Amino acid sequence: MRTCNLVFAVLLLCAAPLIAQEQTADTSLAARLARAERTIEMLRAQVAEAAAQRAESRSRRRLEFSGRVLVNAFFNNGKVNNSDVPQFVLPPDPPVLPASAAGATVRQSQLALTAFASGVGGGEFTGELDMDFFGGQQPSSGGRTFPLMRLRRMRAELTWPHAWLLIGQEAPPIAEVNPSSLAQIGFTGFAASGNLWLWIPQVRAGIGAGTSVRLGVEAAALAPTTGDPQAVFATQPDRAERSRRPFAQGRLRISWEEAQTSGELSIGGHYGWLAIAGDTLAVSKAAAVSALLAAGPVELRGEAFVGEALAGLGGGGIGQNLGPGDQPVRSKGGWVQLNIKPVSSWELGGGYGIDDPEDLDLNPLTARLRNVSWEGHVHWRPQPLVFGAEFRRLETRYAAPTGVLWVNHLNVAAGFEF
Repeated sequence: MRTCNLVFAVLLLCAAPLIAQEQTADTSLAARLARAERTIEMLRAQVAEAAAQRAESRSRRRLEFSGRVLVNAFFNNGKVNNSDVPQFVLPPDPPVLPASAAGATVRQSQLALTAFASGVGGGEFTGELDMDFFGGQQPSSGGRTFPLMRLRRMRAELTWPHAWLLIGQEAPPIAEVNPSSLAQIGFTGFAASGNLWLWIPQVRAGIGAGTSVRLGVEAAALAPTTGDPQAVFATQPDRAERSRRPFAQGRLRISWEEAQTSGELSIGGHYGWLAIAGDTLAVSKAAAVSALLAAGPVELRGEAFVGEALAGLGGGGIGQNLGPGDQPVRSKGGWVQLNIKPVSSWELGGGYGIDDPEDLDLNPLTARLRNVSWEGHVHWRPQPLVFGAEFRRLETRYAAPTGVLWVNHLNVAAGFEF
């Protein structure tokens, strides 16, 4: 009996390490399972949160919501046509109040919706709706602090490997390049100083060839417009609409994309009509070139044009279409801007723009004879924050005795992007 007990004790002592190892293995496996379950739960929570935040269209297509919230403080040392985003200088008021003024607005903030879809007509579809709050202000004591939302741009675009079709409200094809700015968003930079920028309803189509270097040709029909202001609600046809003809534009462009350089060059033409008396029509026409060139941290962009009766494209002729006797105002102009990005979050740049109508086509007593804009800026984007400062000098020439008037404009911007 004592021998049996001794044998049992020896067996128990030998088996103890094995039992302990088994229990440790069970415990370790249980711990790993518990950790895996906690990780799975955390991933489920993150997926649920992402699903709750995702914007999805009714058709369940991919949809992106983006925007820029911006506060712009400004100072002018003279009278201009628009305080926060001026285009030209106005003759001074009688010296009762100071000519200089300062203020701040938020109405250059932007919101955008962009939709994407594949396999539409065998191509890729992109739709965009771009809005801001630059549609004027409510006639109330709140004034500028009650800005109205405005539709800036809208495009529905189908692209194939060698063709594209666009319907919407966009910049004219012959002047599609715009300067970089955080101070001139409501009106794009160099408006009335060489930039034919106005977003106009249109349909355009084009074909192209090439891969790294692409050559394309494009034609467009645009809604006719003189650029004249309309009433608060009810609209009436302007001279261009009374012509009962669309504007027509076409351009030839070449673009390229390489490791260190990229760019696009474009040359195009514009033709339209304005009703002047009975069935008589005046012609609106232009030839324009544009360029957007980038090499490493350096970027050069600009445009130039020559033509007549071009106010409907966003300021050609300094916003003057017809002179005495309803004669089209001939004008030439352009702008150029050089930008440098030493690092991705910083941009420094400056530019020059000019719009120079033919003096003989204008009323010598009241017309604007030339408009020049000088610009320098610095932007800093420590995402999602964005900061900028821009200085502009505007010079507008009137007939004697007014002569050349000038104003310095300073704009400081701060906000965030999403």
